[in-house]
Amino acid sequence: MKNINVTELSNGIKVISEKINYVKSFSLGFWFNVGSRDETEENSGISHFLEHMFFKGTKKRSAKKIAEDIESLGGYLNAFTSKEHTCFYGRGLTDHVEKTFEVLADMVQNSIFDPKEIEKESAVVIDELYDIEDSPDELIFDKFESNIFHGNSLGMPIIGTEKNLRSFKQKDLFKYVNENYTRDHFYIVASGNIEHKDLIKFAKKYISKNLKAANDNKRGLIINTTSDLHVSKETQQVHYILGRSTYGHKEKSRVKVSVLSHILGEGSSSRLFQKVREENGIAYQINSFLNSFFDISTFGIYLSTNDKSVNKAQELIYEEIENIKKKKVGLIELDRAKEYLIGNMLMSLESTTNRMLRIAQSMIYFNKIKSVEETVKHIQAVTSKDIRNLSNEIFENGTLTRVILSSKNPLLHKVA
Repeated sequence: MKNINVTELSNGIKVISEKINYVKSFSLGFWFNVGSRDETEENSGISHFLEHMFFKGTKKRSAKKIAEDIESLGGYLNAFTSKEHTCFYGRGLTDHVEKTFEVLADMVQNSIFDPKEIEKESAVVIDELYDIEDSPDELIFDKFESNIFHGNSLGMPIIGTEKNLRSFKQKDLFKYVNENYTRDHFYIVASGNIEHKDLIKFAKKYISKNLKAANDNKRGLIINTTSDLHVSKETQQVHYILGRSTYGHKEKSRVKVSVLSHILGEGSSSRLFQKVREENGIAYQINSFLNSFFDISTFGIYLSTNDKSVNKAQELIYEEIENIKKKKVGLIELDRAKEYLIGNMLMSLESTTNRMLRIAQSMIYFNKIKSVEETVKHIQAVTSKDIRNLSNEIFENGTLTRVILSSKNPLLHKVA
């Protein structure tokens, strides 16, 4: 692809860059194809905990020095952990690419995981866990995926458990890094006003640790039968999700699900927003969602409302589900959903960080860079017939599961 270069180094590390001449900055990410999905119940939460610990000091830098070395140049560092990836990234002005690269390389190779810092940071992450527990609109999504994927590591929350967070030792962190932060799981990805040859030079100069080969652990997945779940929590509102598993990134039909989701409940012009909130004034929050992994996604409808209105809201949701199953979506509505999807994607790509994220995920999932034009083409190809067929498949009787988070279990009407 134009302006994008991919190089696999002799040690198996992949370097991918996108040159953008008209900006004065860059986004640089060190990606590892490892996340909470690669954990067990015994070490659940360790990927996310390590993300924190990599910022807590190396053999030559304190935590403060890591931050100062980048922020003094007008840039910043950050990181995130998902169920399938961990990414450490920096942003800065073009003149400071090498320094940012060197600091990130130092972090991922030379962190010492000081036992005193482990103890302090475990308390910080436990506070983060409590924040999630106190945020019902976040917690319910963890509970929904735990319910859908029960019996699989994909169902475990990224943050882990308080018991595990209190138990992690220095040796546990080193062992996990050694086994999972491997050379063929390592991607160096950049977007902005940078030169590909410079990134290769920096990689050869600063990546000195002899990373081992991948452990070849396969990410298995067995979908078990699920049932409705009530989560008892002191809240003012009833939080409700109706959904199921569906196609992941590797399946072409995922794009169709994304269009369906936009028609149903993404955006203020969507069917559910108009029906439930605007016409009936029931729920402040209502939206559909699609959360995707390589081989599977979760798809559903989320709302929060009071306990007296939840049955009415559920009734309205099912009315729209039946409508979209039986009546062909009009071309105007279909085109609006496609333009919404395409517009959001194109506007997000005005950020070098979002461009870097997109390139990395494409490379990790497909071992190639999917062009924007290819993605737009797939969206544009979705037809009204596709949406109707998909709706009847996804909303087939008995395939949807409800998760309700509330103070008391509401007497919800049964649904087919």
